[in-house]
Amino acid sequence: MNYWTDLSIKFANQRNYLDELFKIYPTIPDEIRDIDEVKWKLAEEAFNSKDDAKLLDTLLDLPLFPIKDSYVAYLKRDQSAIERNPETVSRLCSRLYQMGLTKIYERVSEPKETNRQIGPLFRRWLQKGELGLPLLDLEEFTKSNDNAILNSADAGLMLFAREHLGYQGTKGLDLVIRMHNKYVIGEAKFLTDFGGHQNAQFEDAKNLLKDKSARAIKIGILDGVLYIKGKNKMFKYITENREEYTILSSLLLREFLYQI
Repeated sequence: MNYWTDLSIKFANQRNYLDELFKIYPTIPDEIRDIDEVKWKLAEEAFNSKDDAKLLDTLLDLPLFPIKDSYVAYLKRDQSAIERNPETVSRLCSRLYQMGLTKIYERVSEPKETNRQIGPLFRRWLQKGELGLPLLDLEEFTKSNDNAILNSADAGLMLFAREHLGYQGTKGLDLVIRMHNKYVIGEAKFLTDFGGHQNAQFEDAKNLLKDKSARAIKIGILDGVLYIKGKNKMFKYITENREEYTILSSLLLREFLYQI
């Protein structure tokens, strides 16, 4: 097993891992979504007048539809289909009327999923200077040879990696660092559970580690459930990977960088 992966597993299973991780990924307290007052007024009027088409049309314009149904995504993308499919409209609106306006409002104003909130948090943590390295913009980073973090948006990180490190991968990067004249590139993920989208996130990180084009040290900065001991695929992969890919917790990133 990779040394840094082993350390990460031990940290997660023997220490206050979650307490420390919260400093990097501070999940946002639940806050209801802001609902457009004009659109909600229209929805109320359509509901009270039992205008099915108008009710559906108005609610589909809100960021979150109040019921889960396999046909909603289609109607969101092609609202002209409302006129052509009266039975589908009637079926959906019947459920809406049963819910009542109060419940509908609760649903459409539900907070965003935590998974969608945590994406930018790793970059924000980097910008706080926790790694003890200066943050340089793309121009400064390119001109310098000093130890530094490339502080740029996705496009800037990819541009530098392609032009200066030969990176040919298609996935974006969360980290480009120069340390003792060596470059480190990585993806950062907080894997909150097993399955579905989280598995896809894990695969994204693996694809970067497998990349052979970049002239850089490639790391997967992964946190979350993958370090829970058990028979899950993530834990099995990180403990049995023969390629010795460097997968480590963000809590060990500073220590990793300073030993390069």
